[in-house]
Amino acid sequence: MTTFAIDTDNTITAYTAGDAIPEEHGRFTSEKELAKLAATWPTDRLVEVWNSFAGAPPFGDLKPVKKFTDRKTAVARIWKAVQALTPTAAPQAAPAAPKKAKATKEAKPKGDATGPKGAREGSKKAIVLDMLKRPTGATLADIMSATGWQAHSVRGFISGSLSKKMGISVESFKSESGDRAYRVAQ
Repeated sequence: MTTFAIDTDNTITAYTAGDAIPEEHGRFTSEKELAKLAATWPTDRLVEVWNSFAGAPPFGDLKPVKKFTDRKTAVARIWKAVQALTPTAAPQAAPAAPKKAKATKEAKPKGDATGPKGAREGSKKAIVLDMLKRPTGATLADIMSATGWQAHSVRGFISGSLSKKMGISVESFKSESGDRAYRVAQ
């Protein structure tokens, strides 16, 4: 691991494990440690540290600044810049192993309402399906009273569970009394 040290002249030096680092130098090995070290520095020192990098050989693309928006930004930019000081060039990251494909479940065939994939006997789904299979169908009020559901829940059940999930075609019509009714389409 590379340890970085900064002296009183704002010169940052990279040291490898086992190298002797002078005691009077501030040391850091991560951005977090640099932030802790720089917490007591005046903001002008952060600008001086950054500007000492700007235009220097390994940092040719860095531009000098007059000030930073905040201390956190300054520390992050300085930390990124000092990574170029590591004694050996940063090794290329090994290519990541390809992600394994997720196992997929086979599609289950949609059964009709009376088949084995239909509703469990005695369930609200079974009750509603029996009501919808009648030639006259069932009104919204009938289904609400049989299940205890609110109107929006009945409509959602018919649209989602029956039509989309089970593939049952349900038709909506006005009953003789003028109420909204539903039945399984023939």
